[in-house]
Amino acid sequence: MSESIEARMRALVDEINRQNYNYHVLDQIELTDSEFDALFQELKTLEGQYPQYILPNSPTQKVGGTILKGFTEVIHEMPMLSLDNAFKEEDVVKFDERIREKLTRDEMARLNYWAEPKLDGLAISILYENGVLVRAATRGDGVRGEDVTENVKTIRCIPLVLKGDFPSRLEVRGEAFMRRSVFDALNAARLKKHEKPFANPRNAAAGSIRQLDSKIAAERQLSFYAYSIGIIENNPKPFSAHSEALAGLASYGLPICPLNERAASVADLLAYQAKILAERDQLPYEIDGVVYKVDQYDLQEKLGFVSRAPRFAIAHKFVAMEARTTVLDVDFQVGRTGVITPVARLEPVNVAGVMVSNATLHNEDEINRLQVMIGDEVMIRRAGDVIPQVIRVALEHRDEEKVRAIIFPKTCPVCDSPVERVEGEAALRCTGGFSCKAQRIERLKHFVSRKAMDIDGLGEKWLEIFVNEGLVEDPADLYTLTKAQLLELPRMGEKSADNVLASIEKSRTPRFASFIYALGIRETGEATARVLASEYASLAALRAETAENFQKIDDIGPVMANHLVEFFKQPQSCELLERLLTHITIEYPVMAPKDVTELPLLDQTWVVTGTLHHFTRESIKERLLSLGAKVSGAISKNTTALLAGEKAGSKLAKAQELGVMVMSEDEFLVKYPE
Repeated sequence: MSESIEARMRALVDEINRQNYNYHVLDQIELTDSEFDALFQELKTLEGQYPQYILPNSPTQKVGGTILKGFTEVIHEMPMLSLDNAFKEEDVVKFDERIREKLTRDEMARLNYWAEPKLDGLAISILYENGVLVRAATRGDGVRGEDVTENVKTIRCIPLVLKGDFPSRLEVRGEAFMRRSVFDALNAARLKKHEKPFANPRNAAAGSIRQLDSKIAAERQLSFYAYSIGIIENNPKPFSAHSEALAGLASYGLPICPLNERAASVADLLAYQAKILAERDQLPYEIDGVVYKVDQYDLQEKLGFVSRAPRFAIAHKFVAMEARTTVLDVDFQVGRTGVITPVARLEPVNVAGVMVSNATLHNEDEINRLQVMIGDEVMIRRAGDVIPQVIRVALEHRDEEKVRAIIFPKTCPVCDSPVERVEGEAALRCTGGFSCKAQRIERLKHFVSRKAMDIDGLGEKWLEIFVNEGLVEDPADLYTLTKAQLLELPRMGEKSADNVLASIEKSRTPRFASFIYALGIRETGEATARVLASEYASLAALRAETAENFQKIDDIGPVMANHLVEFFKQPQSCELLERLLTHITIEYPVMAPKDVTELPLLDQTWVVTGTLHHFTRESIKERLLSLGAKVSGAISKNTTALLAGEKAGSKLAKAQELGVMVMSEDEFLVKYPE
């Protein structure tokens, strides 16, 4: 009996650790959340009953809970050195020249570089002895760091016990970081509790690693990528190059950044930097540059070190995403749902190659937290295409005689309607609805957008003209526009008018999900609209639903349910819907038939990759869903089939490796004709 229990616990540990690795490192999902939770709960229950069988690599040891009185000092056996920086292409060229000057012709012939993204997080050293994680420390000053073992153990992608043929003693070095999605959710939760948000993911990661309560660290959902080896003893398979070492770390179960690449020349290095810079804003985590390293260890050893930095590596930094400037004034913008957002008008400043003159201040609570005033010097941060935000006020430079307070309006700055702040919300809202010109334009922009009614050619400028000329007050008015009306507008020629009317005409038969999304109901995004369209056979059924029944649908909570019910009860909404329905005909999805033979792909999981010619990515997804399939973004052993178009890459290779059925677009069309 005891042997079977111990075996079951060991099997659960292995399976949960495998699922964690697949999810956090390979981005592959094999189990639903409920299935994963059931395995985890079973293991916790067994460990509670049989603590003598708890394994050192059990995932239950990652939930945290240890409370530290403080951090003890760790002296690094091998210093964690910093890197010299390159800011311009010429700096990289000179770096390459310096290296080649110290190498012989034969050595230069076999010289290779390794290029990696420079993650914007916190450098960590992790020590394994006989494959077991025994200590983790921060970089500190490079010589001394802090012992953060209990917190690092909570990072799900870091194995507590290595697998494979590993060295007897191994120090892994890498970066602990916070993904953007986790950072955004963390700050949203902190603002809701009226707590100070983190300035950026790097600060959030550092603050999480240095929590005295490891349970809090566990809740922060940090990630980690290994990027080098420090101490290594008794390695059964010695490494001759940095790239080999990283492959070795991956074989032990440690996560490695998938964007790393080998480079043969300085031209390759600069091309890599340009590619990563172009992808920077779309990455799920923040980076502040790239790192170049000589790959071969014998060449690294020959090149050696200068001061406290290696000669064989350099960090090619991106231009700063933060800058200092002055708040000249604050305007208040009104959004689609009436939210009034304060926007700082700034002394223009160059941030990461873009001139920035505006930054969001979010809401009144954020202004009070920052203590920002008009006339203050502030630090702003730009991340991707999102409007920059003020992250700190230089209070030490404030001139009390030159600053003035930011006063929130009592009425809407656009329509003069009263503003309100709903209990439990941070935002002020205009109560004017469609009578507010700002809300009218924003709602129209949303209505005509590609994922809503997809009325091509109607940009913000034309919508503003339509509203200002009194031609359009709400979406239903778009369907009453005539060519004669359009031709009276400035810069509207016959061809433009015909194109606008053709786009409007094309939108008269929207899919149900697109129509729901186009209505702009609060909290109802594209995914929720798709779920609602699959649950209800008609708009009438959706309008008649109760909040209680809405909450029975996955991912719809009480707030969203109440917004849905409220929208469909409002007289203004009811009038708009009745008018819209006189101009459009909704295409309702075919509800799942009771005869499962009409769903040939029921309970199958399909993945799509490559370039398709007959389908867009959205239309093939809709087609697969209509046949009963689930559509996933990652290949796993549970994938039924891969639909592969032209230029199929890593997913095709993975499918072939796992023995997953691969089908071409032509084969799919023959087997499942429309």
